[in-house]
Amino acid sequence: MSILAKQNFTDVSFLTSVFALKQLPDPDMPEIAFAGRSNVGKSSLMNRLIMRKNLVKTSAKPGKTQSLNFFLLDNSIYLVDLPGYGYAKVPKKVQASWQTLITGYLESRENLKCVIVIVDLRHAMKIADLQLVDWLRSNGVPFILVYTKADKISTSQRSKNGAILDAGFGVSASERLLFSAKTGMGRDSLIQSLDSFLV
Repeated sequence: MSILAKQNFTDVSFLTSVFALKQLPDPDMPEIAFAGRSNVGKSSLMNRLIMRKNLVKTSAKPGKTQSLNFFLLDNSIYLVDLPGYGYAKVPKKVQASWQTLITGYLESRENLKCVIVIVDLRHAMKIADLQLVDWLRSNGVPFILVYTKADKISTSQRSKNGAILDAGFGVSASERLLFSAKTGMGRDSLIQSLDSFLV
């Protein structure tokens, strides 16, 4: 049994907020990062994954997360909440600062095992999502595509929208997951997928 599957998710705590690369914790544990557009449901997905209601703070205001937020899971894994991207009302100077921080982190963090890229299943693919996936591919950073908010549309619409997103990202249905933070759909599958990067 791999690392994540053995976790009981009872000991999860906020560790630190990182605003500069020099503030990063020691790379002494495997790390999983969570990325997505502002208001895509990233915090809700993380809370569902760790079976908490509000450990990772959710906000109705896009662009609220402005740092790399580290959470410690059972003293053996770091979960990292990355700032949301693609929110136009954030000043360009702030956007550039986030971009430098995120890129530097993704390029240099040797204990980073996987990036979970979260995409809203209800909407067409956004260019910022494709740019992130292409960047991860070109830099050899492992990632898992998760199409979230699956509970908000019908089963047939899930299949249709999923196929459209698959074509846009250049993946097959087996290379991504459908997820619902509300119902828990996809949680077990996500844990199994993450396990493959943590063995």
